[in-house]
Parts: sequence; structure tokens; C-alpha cells
Amino acid sequence: MKQGRPLTRAARLLAPRSLQFQLLSRSLYILAALLVLVGALQSIWMKNFLYRNRAETMSIQLNGLPRDLLDHSSLLPERRGKNEEVQPGSERPRGPVLFLPDTSLAYIAPDGTFTDLTKESGMISPQLPAEEYTAVREEMAPRRPVSYKIVQDAVGTEQLVVFRPAERSGSFGGIIQMGTGTAQLQAVVLQQLWIYGALIVLALAGGLALNIPVLRRTLQPLNKMVEAVEQTDAGNLNERFPETQGQLEIDSLAKSFNGMLQRLETSFIAERDAKEQMRRFIADASHELRTPLTSIHGFLEVLLRGAADNPKQLYAALTSMHGESTRIKKLVEDLLTLAKLDRAPQLQLSDTRLDRLLLEMEPHLRMLAGTRTVHIDLTAGISGTFDPDKMKQVILNLFHNAVQHTDPETGVITVILSADRDGIALKVKDNGPGIPEEHAAHVFERFYRSDSSRTRKHGGAGLGLSITKSIVEAHGGTISVRSREGAGSTFVLTFPEIGEINGGKMLK
Repeated sequence: MKQGRPLTRAARLLAPRSLQFQLLSRSLYILAALLVLVGALQSIWMKNFLYRNRAETMSIQLNGLPRDLLDHSSLLPERRGKNEEVQPGSERPRGPVLFLPDTSLAYIAPDGTFTDLTKESGMISPQLPAEEYTAVREEMAPRRPVSYKIVQDAVGTEQLVVFRPAERSGSFGGIIQMGTGTAQLQAVVLQQLWIYGALIVLALAGGLALNIPVLRRTLQPLNKMVEAVEQTDAGNLNERFPETQGQLEIDSLAKSFNGMLQRLETSFIAERDAKEQMRRFIADASHELRTPLTSIHGFLEVLLRGAADNPKQLYAALTSMHGESTRIKKLVEDLLTLAKLDRAPQLQLSDTRLDRLLLEMEPHLRMLAGTRTVHIDLTAGISGTFDPDKMKQVILNLFHNAVQHTDPETGVITVILSADRDGIALKVKDNGPGIPEEHAAHVFERFYRSDSSRTRKHGGAGLGLSITKSIVEAHGGTISVRSREGAGSTFVLTFPEIGEINGGKMLK
């Protein structure tokens, strides 16, 4: 499947799912929301400020009007004579009432009678319900802030109205109401909103222009990581990203990614080594099995050609086939043992005296050594939790390996068992030819032979030391070899004194 072409920086910025686009758009959304909220609050505050300022101005104008201009005592019933009748039209003030343009003026008598003083010469005065005038009358007090109301007159014009008490000779004479249209004030507020809206658009445009290069520079380390990841494959897993780029999140991501690359590199190396080991194992196993099978096949052909009628040839052929089959059986058993040890070693642990175990094996060891010299140096009383049968197999494998690599006449094999504060040590030493330095690190690998001709001579398949290492490690110990060409070899087994092995108690 073909992969798409990588996106350019401009395309990444415009892509809705890109990080740059989302950061930019969300920051602009937040900025726009904050500016709109500020604009709304500012418009409300400005409207209230303009209305209150206008109300204070009207209150000053109302207080500055001549009292005789607003003197309606002749209209008040309590001021007229008992036999005086009110003639039609006499409720109007005597003489003209002059007032400011676009302003309404009204008088509300104590009994609630509403008189519009500018109905014919100015704006129509809006009339409030009687209960509102009662509330206004009750709220009037000296040095209180000027209060105002927004109401509509009879023709639907919105007015801002203020009130003041009409006093005469120290007694309450009703309420004087002054109003003015709010169209000019609303026009000022609307103009400010338009100006502020234009400023919001300019601010967003400026934020967009400034944020794009800032975001590009901020996300540059991340873009470099993306480009590096796109070029990463199994062939360059050893590359690492810088972990100090000045951004905490990017540095943390780089550190985590480097850890992932390290784990991948380790896994690939382990997989490659495992494949190489498996390939070598299959090749070596096939080689080891092919030799005895070829030999058996050859002897069978000899028998089929008539050698079976000759007792001497028959006996020699059967003896050889029996030896080769024994070799095949030993190889298969060793392979099965390694498979079990690799899967889950099952040890029958018990308290074991290693010195007694070696003393029991001494006759067998000396028989294997033949004419070679054997020295056994034991420290009495060394005990621990071991699987006796597996430990016998370990000792036999190491001793047999020493027998194979020493001269039958001049060979000397030494077995040493000791203990100190670091644990228990078991050493098997010989005076053989030694192991070359380049081969010493591989002697515990399966089917590994530093001298193939010598191993074939003695019938070994290169599995004994591998089995020994698996058994020692199953007991929680370690095995190593110290060797020098011409000076023999020493295999050293160490077991710690404290710990746990496979859920059981280790050494005492």
C-alpha cells in the first residue's frame, strides 16, 4: 500500500486535526470570547454611566427651575376657596410654561393627579402607575443618589425620567417628573459597540498574525521529532533525540521516546541473536545427528550386501551401530534436558551435604579418571539446599570435561570445595592444554567446540557445559571458567548463602 506524501508546514497548519491549527483556533476562540465578554460588560457599564450622568444633569436642571414656574397652588384643592369652582382648562398653570427641547415635565399631586406640563409645548410626559409614584414618594430622602427610570410614553418613545419633591413653605407639595428621550444615549452606546467590534476584529487578526510564527517556533522541536520518527526503522534504532530542548513536555516526550528506542534496539538485538543462535543450533544438531545416522545407514547397506552371513562382519557392524545409536540417544536426552531447563526447571530441593555428596562420588570419579591423578580437597560441614541428582550431574559433567582434555598419563584433576562469607565455591581444575582466550567466552554455548576434532574423538556434542550452566543457574548460582593456553583450565561454581530459589530455601 502506497503511503501518502508528507504534509508541508502550511498544510499542517491548515489541517483541522493538526496540533498547530487546534492550538491557534482554540486560543483565538478564547481570546474572542474574552473580548466579547469585556465588550458586553463595558457596554452595560457605559450605558449605565451615560444614563446616570444624564439623570444627574436633569436633576440639576430640575433643581434650577424657578419655583413660581412650577407653582400650581391655585390648582390644588386644599388651596382654593370652598365655593370656588374649577373652570374648564383652569387646571393648567396660568401663563406659558417654557422648557428645554426634547424634554418632558409633569406634576404629580399628593392625591395622585397627573398633570403633563409639556404636552402641547414639548414631549409627552410618560405616566407611571400610581403604586410606582407611591414608591418614589416613599424613597425620596435628602442626599440619596439620584434615581431614574426608563419608561415609554403614550406614543412609544423611550424616556429617562427623574423625580424631585415639590415643596412649598416646608410642606410636601407632590412630585415633579422630568424626562428626556434615550435615543441619543443609545446611539452613543451603539457607536461604541461598533468601534469595539472593529477593535475585536483587528485584535483577532493581529493575534492570528503573531501566533502563527510563535506556534511554529514553539512546536519546532516536536516537528523535528516527527521527521526523525518518520525516518526511524530497524536499521537506525541507535539514534537518540536531544532531551534538553527547553520545553518540559517535549523533553519528557524525547526521554520516553529514547527509552522506547533503547528497548526496541535491545529487543531487535536479542531477536537477531536468538535467530542466529537457533540457526547455529539447528545446523549443529543436524551435523551431530547426521554423522551417526550416516554411519548406521552405511552399516545397514553392508549387511544387506551379504555381510550378515559372515559372523565377524555382522558382529562388528552391530557393535558399531549400537555405539552410534547410543550416541544419538545421548544427544536427544541432552537436548530434552536443555529444553526442560529452559522452560521451567523442576528441582527436587532438599538439605544436602556437598562434602558427603563428593565423597560418595569419589569412587566413580576415580574410575572415570583412569590413570590420571585425582585430588579432592573438601571442607567438612558445607551444606545447603540442593537437588542432589542435579548436582551430581553437574560434578560429573565438569569432571568428564576435565578427563577429556587431560593426558591419560600426566593428567592431574583437582576438585576443591570451600566456603567463605561470600558463599560456597566448587572448583574443578585440570592441567590440560587450556582454552584460547577467544573461545573462553563461548564454552557454555550449545554445540560450541573450540577443537572439533578432539570433541569428535571423544564423542562429545558440546552440550555438557550448557546443561551444567542451566542447572547451576537454576540453583541460583553462577559458573565461570579461568583458563590460559598451556596452563590448564579451572571451572568455578559459586552459590550464595542467603536467598530464594524457585520458591524454596537456598543455602544454610
